[in-house]
Amino acid sequence: MTILALEFSSDRRSVALARDGVVLAEAVEQTGGRATRAFGLIETVLTEGKVAREAVEVIAVGLGPGSYTGIRAAIAVAQGWQLARGVKLLGVGSLEALAAQAQAEKIFGRVNVVVDAQRGEFYLGAWEISADTRVEASPLRIVTATEMAALAGVAGTGIGPAAERVMYPGAAMVARLAAGRRDYVPGAGLQPIYLRETAFVKAPVTRQL
Repeated sequence: MTILALEFSSDRRSVALARDGVVLAEAVEQTGGRATRAFGLIETVLTEGKVAREAVEVIAVGLGPGSYTGIRAAIAVAQGWQLARGVKLLGVGSLEALAAQAQAEKIFGRVNVVVDAQRGEFYLGAWEISADTRVEASPLRIVTATEMAALAGVAGTGIGPAAERVMYPGAAMVARLAAGRRDYVPGAGLQPIYLRETAFVKAPVTRQL
């Protein structure tokens, strides 16, 4: 199975190409919050992996939480690709990818994954990790900066884009996780992991005289 993975949930955005769980190529761009050259990254991995666009069978997207704009951009690419090519789609939690990366780097015990949620808040998830297992210890939640400061250094290792031990979710791990799954979804089924309620404000109607 040839998988193209997109992970745009942080400022370190990446695209990876994998076949049967083996990563063939990965391209990374540090955006600083700016727009991502999504198709440039995609072309890079397709060229390095020597894979044609039509050979891609699955697109896996890191669903966050994290940069809402980045995640939506990755989802839009995946949805458009499915419409054009009929590929299968998968969503992978970016915190799950970070926990898997911690396991690969032999960070064992309780691992707290921390992502900036803006507005002085943080997304926090916890895993118990060993060489053979990776179990979610507490569900993802939003905590305040005060709560985050109280947790610092108390229990477990903190990792993530907003943690003391900085680590970014990567498309290569998203691809590896996707290789073991078959719970494909339609394009509309790809939704960002976003714990806040989405609110839209309708612009006032102005009358022309």
